[in-house]
Amino acid sequence: MKFGTKAIHAGQEPDPTTGAVMTPIYQTSTYWQESPGKHKGYAYARGKNPTRSALEKCLAALENGKHGLCFSSGMGATDAVAKLLRPGDEVITGNDLYGGTYRMFTKVFAHYGIKFHFIDLSDPANIVPYINEHTKLLWVETPTNPTMQIVDIEACAKITKQYKIIYAVDNTFASPYLQNPLDLGADIVMHSVTKYLGGHSDVIMGALITNNDDLHEQLAFIHNSCGATPGPMDSFLVLRGLKTLHLRMKAHCENGAAIAHYLKKHPKIEKVYWPGFTDHPNHEVAKKQMRDFGGMISIVLKDADLDETFRIASSFKVFTLAESLGGVESLVNHPVTMTHASIPKEQREKAGVTDNLLRLSVGVEDIDDLMEDLKMVLS
Repeated sequence: MKFGTKAIHAGQEPDPTTGAVMTPIYQTSTYWQESPGKHKGYAYARGKNPTRSALEKCLAALENGKHGLCFSSGMGATDAVAKLLRPGDEVITGNDLYGGTYRMFTKVFAHYGIKFHFIDLSDPANIVPYINEHTKLLWVETPTNPTMQIVDIEACAKITKQYKIIYAVDNTFASPYLQNPLDLGADIVMHSVTKYLGGHSDVIMGALITNNDDLHEQLAFIHNSCGATPGPMDSFLVLRGLKTLHLRMKAHCENGAAIAHYLKKHPKIEKVYWPGFTDHPNHEVAKKQMRDFGGMISIVLKDADLDETFRIASSFKVFTLAESLGGVESLVNHPVTMTHASIPKEQREKAGVTDNLLRLSVGVEDIDDLMEDLKMVLS
């Protein structure tokens, strides 16, 4: 079954009671039991809900996975993976990481005796010197947030398999439309479903997908026991959003490419981070593991101090200054004061996240209107 067909149909059957084509919103907290412990697979909605179950099956199918679990946020999903660890364990991850993930690792789980190594993952060989008997997890973003670094998923998988390390990939920026990390050797795929999968900036949700039965069993236990589960209405909204994922991603990619090439030639732009450029670091890896280059772009404003960067970020008419990404509307974000404010300045700047960097989530509006907005702001 092709991607677009899976996005519309996977995990979804006509309602057996009414024949409804769309999966109903099962707005219930509990379920009737014929006798104690004897039920139809659903006992209490924190554990399972039919609307959420349909979504989990659909997401698993889109990532070519066997098991899917939905969480109340992307951070809830990340938290569940971190709870696989024990005091004394070590984690290797990138030095260009979403600020919320960095904050969770350093401000929450580091207090429980877990050690984190933030390294340059552009060359998978950099991983090996940090591996020891305590290493239990490799956590990768690709493309990274916000400098769009590309990590070779398959090359990292060869290392994690050799050393028997759990390998998780945050696939939020690419979406399953552009790449499938499980096919390239990852053990777990994480999504902030809030972003491209939901696609309409109206849901907060996360997801984990895996082919590993043992990992699924452990994660499902954490999922139910710790309770970071989404409600049926949010699950319904994401199911609806997924039906146009393939159509939206084509438009995101087309608009993103047009804007990236325009900005690269603009005299007021010092640098454009977008993996579609042939001179982008690891562009060949991106070509190999991605089907297109996406709608996420970061730009460095030439000779702009913080005040000028603020002025530009606040002057857009079509782009909206806001957190998040991946919705149908275009957004502009200032990582230093918004998504990456929790990362220390020295570490931020070492990864290229400077005061004059802006991140663009290119939406699906008419490209002429987006171009006019950029021309106006940068004039």
